[in-house]
Amino acid sequence: MISSLRRTALTCALGALALGATACSGGGAELSHPGRVGRPAASPSAVAPTGPPTLAPGPAGLTPVFRSAPEPKGRTVALTFDADMTAGQGARAASGEHFDNPRLIAALRALRVPATVFMTGRWAEQYPVQARDIGGDPLFEVANHSYSHYAFTGDCYGLPSVPGGRMRADVERAFAAFRRARVGHVVPYFRFPGGCYDRRALRALTPAGVTVVQWDVVSGDAFATDADAVTRQVLDGVRPGSVVVMHCTRSAAPTTERVVRAVVPALRAKGFRFVRVSELVGAARKA
Repeated sequence: MISSLRRTALTCALGALALGATACSGGGAELSHPGRVGRPAASPSAVAPTGPPTLAPGPAGLTPVFRSAPEPKGRTVALTFDADMTAGQGARAASGEHFDNPRLIAALRALRVPATVFMTGRWAEQYPVQARDIGGDPLFEVANHSYSHYAFTGDCYGLPSVPGGRMRADVERAFAAFRRARVGHVVPYFRFPGGCYDRRALRALTPAGVTVVQWDVVSGDAFATDADAVTRQVLDGVRPGSVVVMHCTRSAAPTTERVVRAVVPALRAKGFRFVRVSELVGAARKA
């Protein structure tokens, strides 16, 4: 599984995103939502990453890795969105660069599409109101994408790397940032920055109790300017139980909202039902 994921992670667009500007803003069966902004904030106790299904540790007790649901019941698919931001990008945000994408979140709400947002702790600090708004919406769940999008291996698109002894602390620092921002509906899932990991990283995260969630469909939305091409790539790749990786940042993934508006009705016409990652993980546990 590791070698398969590393091949997937070498997609040029994802590598470019890992090095460039990055991020997002603002299940079970698809849910309706009135799309209102300003819902009451979730209580801090709701932030604790407990409750949703996780996978058992892998061989030698390594952190489990989930990519897609094997033999799912029905034609289900999970759209996931990486809300990336590094510690060094605060000045760029202050100067007007947009690492969020409220219109994308609004589109998901209008289309009633459940989704999982993999958020860095630094993004939650930069956009606490939007992070809280996403986590407070029953359509969405918030997962961990590290604190500052540093790599968990020594060779990952030139990203600065987290020392082995600090990997667990980095993940826990992101969860702490979610608590400070009062983000609700946080799930115990983690996605490696750049998709890069090895046995050392999986071993380091075992005490954190997370399930690693990667993907089997690369959308190619990072820095894309042709929404139709990205749409075709997603539609060609989706299978029952797929996890699609996308991004929600106006600066680095400007076509994603248009892609979602095209992909969702096309997949529904094929009989697909959109779910959050937690439902696919639950299905994998029962398989």
